Amino acid sequence: MLHDVVIVGAGPVGGAAALALADSELDVVTLDARAEGASGRSDRSLALSHGSRLIFERLGIWSDVAAIPDAVTPIKSIDISQRGGFGHARLEAAEQGLPALGYVVSYRALQGAIDAALGRAGRRVVHAASANRISATAAYATVCAEREGAEIEYTSRLVAVADGGGGLVRELTRRRHDYGQVALVGKAWPSEPHAGMAFERFTPGGPMALLPEGDHYAFVWTTTPSQGETLRTQPPAEFLSALQDSFDPCFDSWAQRFVRVEGPQVFPLTLEFAPRVVGERLALIGNAAQALHPIAGQGLNLGVRDAHELAQELLATPRDEIGTREQLARYARRRQADRIAGIAFTHGLLAIFGVDAPWLSWPRGLALTLLDALPTAKRMFARTMLFGVR
Repeated sequence: MLHDVVIVGAGPVGGAAALALADSELDVVTLDARAEGASGRSDRSLALSHGSRLIFERLGIWSDVAAIPDAVTPIKSIDISQRGGFGHARLEAAEQGLPALGYVVSYRALQGAIDAALGRAGRRVVHAASANRISATAAYATVCAEREGAEIEYTSRLVAVADGGGGLVRELTRRRHDYGQVALVGKAWPSEPHAGMAFERFTPGGPMALLPEGDHYAFVWTTTPSQGETLRTQPPAEFLSALQDSFDPCFDSWAQRFVRVEGPQVFPLTLEFAPRVVGERLALIGNAAQALHPIAGQGLNLGVRDAHELAQELLATPRDEIGTREQLARYARRRQADRIAGIAFTHGLLAIFGVDAPWLSWPRGLALTLLDALPTAKRMFARTMLFGVR
């Protein structure tokens, strides 16, 4: 049987692509390695931009996620600074005419809403199916997957890979850059309500972020592998003291103290991206196309835009042209500017603010000061973070 589209991965990106096609007449099959009803991983904090919220609203699931207690926390403002140097910038949702700059969302809540919506739409999701090989001709593509000890095959006009992508898609190689850093990820409770304020703090060891979530902060602390292991094994009181020291500011907006911590867990930090995101009857989206450093929270949002744009391209394409080289070339052009800008934006911030070089402190401080003082520059910076490059 020839399907129109097979999507590999039903996480937030693959699931968004499947939902965007749910009301069409296209024959879409989604493969997912998770068992049915399983979230696939422990709950974690996702940073969604306002642009991603708009996409999930169009897909009809945002209200379901927001109705779950503590599943969505609006980010009303973002304070950006560097430790040990002058200059800071403040981004405010009100200045952008928006209810929030972004949202910290429970992965489990978002995944559950996507799964439920796909179920209501009657769209076929094959669970516990791990794709292990993709082959293609000019006429069709075939996905081989393992399910319950047996190999199954799906043939389609197009395969969209949303998960992984390294060994699975050999024709589209990925470039990899190891930052030589790790991220400590966990939750910290402040002494006072956070009021929806997020912090991005550049330190000599690497960038740090505090994201408001429920009654606490989700934190991402970038540091060296050795320092990360030392911090991870510290008693909670010592870890909180180190976290507090890294956020003690050179400005007056921070009056919090941390009183409790959960975690942290440690993850290595790399940049991986595919220079080409389309091949023979094949498209990469989300983490399969690019996996970014968590600074500025761009990775998932870039992937959600991948899913949305691919679905729009497919909906505008006659069925017999789906997966052709011409159709995939249109999609690649459609995503090129946003992808390049997202990767360059993240990597560039690290090059400027993630380097422990004292001589860079003054230019970094000047850059932050100018960003805060120039409304046009601030608006452009914020819009790029919220909506990508259009």
